[in-house]
Order: sequence, then C-alpha cells, then structure tokens
Amino acid sequence: MRVIIVILLLISLSSNAQDCKSEWDTFIMKQTEEFVNPETSPLTANDKEKFVSLDYYDYDASYCVEARFERTPDEVPFKMTTSTDREPVYLKYGYLHFTIHEQSLKLAVYQSPDLLDNPEYSDYIFLPFGDDTNGEETYGSGRYIDFRLGDFENGVVRIDFNKTYNPLCAYNHNYSCPRPPVENMLPVRIEAGVKGVNLKE
Repeated sequence: MRVIIVILLLISLSSNAQDCKSEWDTFIMKQTEEFVNPETSPLTANDKEKFVSLDYYDYDASYCVEARFERTPDEVPFKMTTSTDREPVYLKYGYLHFTIHEQSLKLAVYQSPDLLDNPEYSDYIFLPFGDDTNGEETYGSGRYIDFRLGDFENGVVRIDFNKTYNPLCAYNHNYSCPRPPVENMLPVRIEAGVKGVNLKE
C-alpha cells in the first residue's frame, strides 16, 4: 500500500509540473504578442522599434508551488503607494503560505474595490512582491502575479513564480504602478519569471 501511495504522489507531482510548464508556455506567448503589437505594447515609441524579446529566467519547476490560503475577512481598505502620486485603494484579501527551497514564506494578496463593478476584472486578485533579485537582475520595484477568485476556492492556491511579470512602468515612465507593500518583500531570491526586455542596439 505504501508503494502505491508513493507512486500516486509521484504521478501527481509529475502532472502538476507538466501543467505548470504548459501554462508558462502559454503565458510567454501571450506576453510576447502584447509587446510585439504596437497597439498593445507598453514600450515607449522608440523602444517599440527596437524590441527583440522579453528576457526571462529559464523555466524552473521548483518555483511552481502549492500555497495554503488564509482568508483575512476583517481588513480595512488602504491606499497603496505607486511610482507616482496616485494612491489606488486596495483591500487585503488574505495570505498565501508556501515553501520554496525548504524556506517557509508568506505573501499577502489584494483586491481592488474599484474593479468590483468591472465585469472583466471583478474577480481579479493582485499579488505584488519584491525579492532579492530586484535592482540586480529584475526590476527594482518588484514584480506581479495575477489570480482570479476561482483560484482560491478550495483553500489551496498554485503560485507559479515563472509567470511573474513586470509593472508597466518598468518599460515606460508614463505609467503609474503599485509598489509591493513592505510585508510582501521576500528575503530570498526568486530566480523565475520576467527580468526585462531585450532591445536592438
């Protein structure tokens, strides 16, 4: 019986790893399409002409992890700082508890009250975070991951750091981008996801 359980566990882990890699491939394709299209690219007019590709870390399955979701129902809306004077209001939705490379970590996720009446984004959950690669290999003010409310239904959430992306202001200062709250600054290197953009010389 113990052998069967181990085999089933290995099959499950393999299946999850394949799902993560497949979703990552789709993520990169969509991101690239956005940057290639002049109508949707966040790059400046000059950089749009020089765009070659987005620069990512190599895919690493160890950064696709299962997290325990802790709901925090009594939170008070607060103003999140941004790269400009804008102060959008967010509500802490809960915490994600997870382990990466044998280190226990925690990140808060947020919901925007202003988006609740927007059919396209009413179920949008926002995860801004920073880590020890910021300012060296990745954007200095941190990166983002997106979720939908359905991801939180069973109390276990998959976080795939391979799908982290940069704020738009990493490419164009005309944008105003939320900065990760202090509690979401991880004391580790997250060597996964987007680094930046490759441009022609």
